Amino acid sequence: MAEKILIIDDDLDTLRLVGMLLQKQGYKIIAATNGPQGITQAEAEKPDLILLDIMMPDMDGYEVARRLRANPVTLDTPIIMFTAKTQLDDKVSGFEAGADDYLTKPTHPTELTAHVKALLARSVKARPISQPISDIKAYTIGILAARGGLGVTTVALNLGSALLAATGKDVIVAELRPGQGTLGPDFGEAEPHGLVDLLKSSSAELTRPKVKDALYTMVPSNLRILMGSTKPSDASLLNDIPPFELLVGRMVFMASYLLMDLGPGLPSLSQKLLKSCNHILLALEPVASTIQHTRQLIADLEALGINRRNISAVVVNRIRSDMQLNWTQVQERLDHPVPVAVTPAPELIYQATRVKASVVAHLPDSLTSQQFGKLASLMVERSKQVE
Repeated sequence: MAEKILIIDDDLDTLRLVGMLLQKQGYKIIAATNGPQGITQAEAEKPDLILLDIMMPDMDGYEVARRLRANPVTLDTPIIMFTAKTQLDDKVSGFEAGADDYLTKPTHPTELTAHVKALLARSVKARPISQPISDIKAYTIGILAARGGLGVTTVALNLGSALLAATGKDVIVAELRPGQGTLGPDFGEAEPHGLVDLLKSSSAELTRPKVKDALYTMVPSNLRILMGSTKPSDASLLNDIPPFELLVGRMVFMASYLLMDLGPGLPSLSQKLLKSCNHILLALEPVASTIQHTRQLIADLEALGINRRNISAVVVNRIRSDMQLNWTQVQERLDHPVPVAVTPAPELIYQATRVKASVVAHLPDSLTSQQFGKLASLMVERSKQVE
């Protein structure tokens, strides 16, 4: 199949001449005469390379490049800036905006085709074989609780491990809680800063390679984890929602499953991110007060327009006690299905933490692992319904 090249230039003569030249080389050509049209064409056609003029009215090539780099669909598409400008500062600005190469008008046909072929070849070599197709989104699961201390992170980490074991597909567990992270210390990272660095990045800087570099890989399972920081003052970042949306927009194209640890309550950030989730898991303990809080949380989620069918509760028994309610009693009082109840296993969690692993990865034959395996199977079945 012929590789597609999108040319964005307001000069019709350039469009015709360059288009004809590249067509003779066997490429399929798509044309746009202004920046907004080019962005629309790029997202719809998903070209293999973009030739972008800088000097255009209304929206110049720098701004077009920045918007292309901020869009997950065109984030990695090679861009050649094509302009009459020759100043070094102009070239630097082009590279900072996201260009991969730079050509100055007028360009000899041989030079143009050489640059196009070289950039396309580099793009193919640099593309990871295991990377999901850019227009296929991860099945996204939001995990939270009515209040703190109910096992949200335990559910996220072990469900992520169980999904990876069940499917063999890429899974990301994102602890989207700056200043409140717990996974870092558990895995020997006393001061994880990857999440904060990403949230403070500009849209042009926040690329998939940068996100990938910020992920911790759990050995030997290869579960990928974005750790929340432990510095309390970082919690102020929770008030700035757009960077989180942009970050999630990158991660959904980097794995088959994305699990978002959203912690306790329903702040504005969680309300915003949950609307993009395919499914929501609520962690709770089997006591009357928590069940009442969780019932209200379900009602609040429905008030946000979230389908009740896309909400599941997971009972996390953290201590052994005859005073706690059993599974059937919890479902009756909650008035909502509870597909999985995790039995108390503090010693298993301690053993796993000592070796920097999840219970599922470290003790795959344990009852706890089987329970998370059941939950993973349910999520896999739900994900098939949206494919």
